[in-house]
Amino acid sequence: MATRDSHDYKKSRLPLWNNPPPSPPPSNASSHARSAPLSPLLTTPRFTFARRRSILPFCKYFLPLLLLCLASPLLFWEPHIETSFYSRHWVKEEIQEIQPLAGCFDPHRISPAYNLTHSLHSTKQQVHAGLPLRMGMDCYNFAGTVKPVYDYPASRVPPDQRTQYHTYWRNDLAGFEERQEWLLKSFFATQNVHTSRLILWSNGDLSEVEIIGKWLRRYPDAFTTKTVDFEVLAKGTSLSGSDLLHIKDKKAWVDGDLLRLLVLWAYGGVWVDMDSLFTRDLAPLLDQEFVTQWDCYDKLYVPFNGALMHFYRHSPYLCEAFHIMTTSPPPRPGTTDWGATLYLKLWRRLVSSSITPFSILPWCFTDGRSCRLDNRLPDPFATDPQNGQWTLGWGREEGGGLDRALGRVFSVHLHNQWHKPYPKGGWVERLLLKRYDERLKRRT
Repeated sequence: MATRDSHDYKKSRLPLWNNPPPSPPPSNASSHARSAPLSPLLTTPRFTFARRRSILPFCKYFLPLLLLCLASPLLFWEPHIETSFYSRHWVKEEIQEIQPLAGCFDPHRISPAYNLTHSLHSTKQQVHAGLPLRMGMDCYNFAGTVKPVYDYPASRVPPDQRTQYHTYWRNDLAGFEERQEWLLKSFFATQNVHTSRLILWSNGDLSEVEIIGKWLRRYPDAFTTKTVDFEVLAKGTSLSGSDLLHIKDKKAWVDGDLLRLLVLWAYGGVWVDMDSLFTRDLAPLLDQEFVTQWDCYDKLYVPFNGALMHFYRHSPYLCEAFHIMTTSPPPRPGTTDWGATLYLKLWRRLVSSSITPFSILPWCFTDGRSCRLDNRLPDPFATDPQNGQWTLGWGREEGGGLDRALGRVFSVHLHNQWHKPYPKGGWVERLLLKRYDERLKRRT
């Protein structure tokens, strides 16, 4: 039985013996290493080579084609991209939320020095186009619809009763030199020196500076200098006695923006930044209170500019602006918190209360440098090109398109580029500076 069983067992196992017997377990580490799978480091070159072979056609054909597709539009189109980033918290707190007015337009609070009826109902010129004026020469052509005003007084107007023009120069930042003198020359050459007066404000006495002294002697009724005293200027406002009166920065932005409003409150009249050149008499604009449009792009949070502005003495618009300044966070140094942002807050509060807001001059009236390449004023600090063209076939020669545009707008704002000289023979020298000198010579 046992023999048969053994025989039967061996017979039943014979077909399985055709397979090789299983390998015995490794007896040492070396035999284990030989039987282990290959390391990824040993297989990487094979896969890297395959990957390179698959990427090669993409780099050789598709990538250049992609770059060509992206670059080809530049042959036909000229991209203009402006990107700004604003804190959502700042937008919510400072822009979107509309606070109530302080009540400066209440009849019993309006100063006797302010003629409300005249201010709201005497407008003769239309400065609101109702369109962005971005296309071609639309803005410059619209400026030409504002006709000159020829109003010469029958008798001498005392200096304090004239239209007061204000500007500011901080003598601790830089000296007053020939470059700064061009604003003075542009004023005397374009404005009515019989009905207006320019006040040069500073944080020090500038009357002893020779460049300034000669104009003081030549136009004693049309030009004077004053030293800034913020405490005195702020009397009668919500800023009186406030620590905010002593805020300043290294760019003179914050204190300059503050001074704009304070001198217009105390004296009324026109504010003009020192880095500007008058091109035309402002008289036809002075029947309304206004700020200016920053540029042609309609920036959402900074649409306004104060480089040129006009308000009457003790204007309730300014009263409301002071209220906003005292109830908002202090201005950040080197920002327009007391400039463009403040004007936007004020405008939105006015219309929210159904009060007619101040006027807004279109961008090219004072800031023709701030638009697209095809219709902005040429770079004042670049040499004129050989072909002498400006844009859309408008030449730069005397009597050409650029010359006509300058005769329609009211000033050119140069944005603080004091370190850049005007190029010899450039359009600023030919169409503006030389003409100032010629007009002033004829008036001697």
